[in-house]
Amino acid sequence: MSLETLWQRYKRAGYAALQGEEPDDALACFYLAVLAFGADDFARAAGWAAEASRRQPESRVFAQATVYLERVTRQGKAGVYVDGTAFGAFIRGGGNVGLYAAINGALREVYGHYPSLHLLDVGVGDGLALLPALTDAVRRVDLVEPSSPMLATTCAALDARGIPYRAFNQTLQAFMGSPEGQDGSWDVIQATWSLQSLPPAERPVVFRWLRTHGARLLIAEFDVPRFAALASPDHVRYVVERYERGLAEYEGDGGLVAQGFLMPVMFGYFDRSAARTNWEGPIQEWADGLRDAGFAHVELRPLYPYFWAEAFLLDAR
Repeated sequence: MSLETLWQRYKRAGYAALQGEEPDDALACFYLAVLAFGADDFARAAGWAAEASRRQPESRVFAQATVYLERVTRQGKAGVYVDGTAFGAFIRGGGNVGLYAAINGALREVYGHYPSLHLLDVGVGDGLALLPALTDAVRRVDLVEPSSPMLATTCAALDARGIPYRAFNQTLQAFMGSPEGQDGSWDVIQATWSLQSLPPAERPVVFRWLRTHGARLLIAEFDVPRFAALASPDHVRYVVERYERGLAEYEGDGGLVAQGFLMPVMFGYFDRSAARTNWEGPIQEWADGLRDAGFAHVELRPLYPYFWAEAFLLDAR
């Protein structure tokens, strides 16, 4: 049975209707593994991943999925960021080296246009995008970040460099409602891969706040296609193709990044038991949303050909 036929049957009657079906090829086997994972049927998921790997042994995705699902069968699911070592190796290796070098350079170029700059960084994390980009023009920085450990890392680095800052350990929505958020204004507001955590329905209000409180807005995001559904064949094909590229970037680490980060993220797309926390989409939709919010000039700049999707910087004023 082809992947498309499996999808149509799944849409009509659900996962139970696929029991006993014989998939045509390795990708269809993997598709059954994905659906089984979404139904918390981990033993079948591991079995179908192993069959996909047997039929297509050169696939990194199928091989790593088999290892991951066999562990999930034994131990259960774990959070994406449980293994901090794996995430650290991921974010500071592979294509992330080029990606962050690109965003550092792009931000530094913008800062260079100002003799003095008051900056707000939304979702600053541990400062990987911000800190290498800072110039003497940045006289004051405000930080919004819901993760306490990541925020502490950025604050320590700013302390060491003697750069004045204010730190707000909260979400952007909470900051918007605070006195500092309501009364503040900034020369530049930036958000590097942090606004994708906003559901699309919440973005118009946030974008209007950004327009009101910032003279210039910089958003770094990926240009991810829109898919009919997370379990649709086009989405599964996209994930497999892109993760083949991503896994290849970390082949020398004994599976640390693959098993500790990339596989949990990949299967998280199909986990129906977990609340969704990420809403990516076409970069043009981001630009259209900013124009709808009142930004008169929105420029799209290609940043880096990342394995997951092309990265862009939106520069809005």
